[in-house]
Amino acid sequence: MSQGTIKKLVFDRGFGFISTGGGPRDNDVFFHFSAVQGARFEDLAEGQSVTYELSDEGDSRRGRGPRASTVTPV
Repeated sequence: MSQGTIKKLVFDRGFGFISTGGGPRDNDVFFHFSAVQGARFEDLAEGQSVTYELSDEGDSRRGRGPRASTVTPV
C-alpha cells in the first residue's frame, strides 16, 4: 500500500486524483469512485490522506497515467 493525499475530486463525474508527494516529477494517480473502501466517495475531501494500491489499468500510450484499484481514507 502507498500513501498519498487527495488532490482533486470531481463529484459529478465520480472520480478523483491522488497526489503521491513524489516531488516535482510527481504523477497524480487517478481513482474511480468504485475504488473507495471504508467510506463513501461523497464523504471524501481534497487534502485528505489516503492509502491506495496501484492497478495495471493505466495506459501511458493513450495519455492515461497510473490508476488506483483501492483507495482507503486514513
